[in-house]
Amino acid sequence: MPQSLSPRPFRFGVNLMTSAPADEWRAKCRRAEELGYDVILVPDHLGMPAPFPALVAAAEATERVRLGTFVLNAGLWNPTLLAREVATTDALTGGRLELGLGAGYVQAEHDSAGLPFGTPGERVDHLRRTVEELRRLLESESYQPRPVQKPRVPLLIGGNGDRVLRLTAEHADIAAFGGAYPDPKSTTGRLVPVTAERLDERVARYHGFATEPAELNLLLQMVTVTQDREAVIQPLLDRVPELTLDQALALPILLIGTLEQITAQVLAQRERYGFSYLTVLEPYMEAFAPVIEELRGK
Repeated sequence: MPQSLSPRPFRFGVNLMTSAPADEWRAKCRRAEELGYDVILVPDHLGMPAPFPALVAAAEATERVRLGTFVLNAGLWNPTLLAREVATTDALTGGRLELGLGAGYVQAEHDSAGLPFGTPGERVDHLRRTVEELRRLLESESYQPRPVQKPRVPLLIGGNGDRVLRLTAEHADIAAFGGAYPDPKSTTGRLVPVTAERLDERVARYHGFATEPAELNLLLQMVTVTQDREAVIQPLLDRVPELTLDQALALPILLIGTLEQITAQVLAQRERYGFSYLTVLEPYMEAFAPVIEELRGK
């Protein structure tokens, strides 16, 4: 994080990925709010809940939390139709929506939907067109239906590549960094962890593009409170043998250790990278709650 910038206050989000009947879904959302989460998020993958109706239901069950997509796969959406979804959802949630967008990385989902996957460059081109068209439509006073938030629904863009980071710097209120990148040989979205040093370089690259840095987000892949860090990390080393033990334990996307160690790591990563908005996956919602309590107000 540039030394001239003071740390932003922390925000904490949870990405809810598991479908559930209406009562169970609403109870899960209420639990997230009770645990202190600031944002309830829904991803955009086939086999998981459809983002917009899930967020409307979350809004009905909660009072305080923001509600977001994390992140929409732009390749699955027509920008004009997406604008209608965004405006309607913002209205139905009382202006609590945060729109997250990404270029997409799972070819199998495109194949299943009968949609072109394209090259990485083509996917980023479509993401840019989507962002620009959404802004043109939703920021127009004549657009119907009207979103609640002005001048627009906050925009999060996720991705680590140069072109996505430049787009993020131009348009996004929140820059979401992945601590992992898609294996180019995989069609199912297998992810390879980004080392701490590589993430340093990516964040610095973003700051090189940005005139006014946005809020920075990091998606955490694991949260485990334990006295035995090596035992917890071993399964990852078996799957990603190119990492050493020390490299794996230093991965920013893994919070493994005692509550004190994890809290210190989160504070150190905010100082090092500027990550003040942290998202955890649903399986770690309860495990991360004590960390939220420790960090609130710091």
